[in-house]
Amino acid sequence: MDKVLHPVIGKPLQLVIMVVVTILVRYLLVRLFDRLVRRAMSIRHRDNGRPETPEAVIEFKRKEQRADSISQLLSSVITFAVWSISLITILANVGINVAPILASAGVVGVALGFGAQTLVKDFLAGIFMIIEDQYGINDLVDVGPVVGVVEDVGLRVTRLRDLSGVVWYVRNGEILRVANRSQGWTMAIVDVPVSYDTDLNKVRSIIEKVADEMHNDPASQDLIIDRPEYAGVESMSGEAVVVRITARALPDKQVVAGREIRERIKNAFDSNGVSVPVVLRLPQQGPKP
Repeated sequence: MDKVLHPVIGKPLQLVIMVVVTILVRYLLVRLFDRLVRRAMSIRHRDNGRPETPEAVIEFKRKEQRADSISQLLSSVITFAVWSISLITILANVGINVAPILASAGVVGVALGFGAQTLVKDFLAGIFMIIEDQYGINDLVDVGPVVGVVEDVGLRVTRLRDLSGVVWYVRNGEILRVANRSQGWTMAIVDVPVSYDTDLNKVRSIIEKVADEMHNDPASQDLIIDRPEYAGVESMSGEAVVVRITARALPDKQVVAGREIRERIKNAFDSNGVSVPVVLRLPQQGPKP
């Protein structure tokens, strides 16, 4: 009786156990490598204590984003490797001779190498982009056809969400250049027009005072890295002189920092009697019928 029931009960039970073990091994390996990557990325942060300078905060956030990207990449590799080994083991367990399969793997690999060159190109490009830290999860990047926030980095494609909310899937091998707007810092540039006859020394003094107040304001620490600078006269015409203010802003805070600087300068100009020229614009004429 045992000889009759063993093939019926034993094989299915073994297969179920192998599948469960595969899932468990894959889960443990993913968790292990994820913790190792995060420990390696954050060890300097733990040794030096909580980062206080804006540069240290940016560096620490960058490490976290890179850890997320590397963890996702390793998860894809581990999943493929574990399930491939498990599939071969299951086939051998059910009595299928896997030797010819393994022997022909080299021939199939060569054939696939010619037929799937694009796929291999995408895989290699994805690996090198993560290793070189070209971009990571939550980075705002410009990859040519689209500008958006990185939501997922896979072995073959990168998923982006553009500023209008549309999701884009870009093949890694097709990304020829990357403009990352989330690494380090961005430059907030503000051009302010003043009347042509305004005393520029007075304007500079007001802007310098605004820059000092903004630099010392704790609420601005989430926007700018250092003190805004008066860059000088950018252009002038018969109606106005345009002066420029620059400030190093935190990643993704360039627009918000520029708005904050304009608001503060406008309030300071109003308090000190500095007028901004009004340029009259004629209404645009529509096409003639």
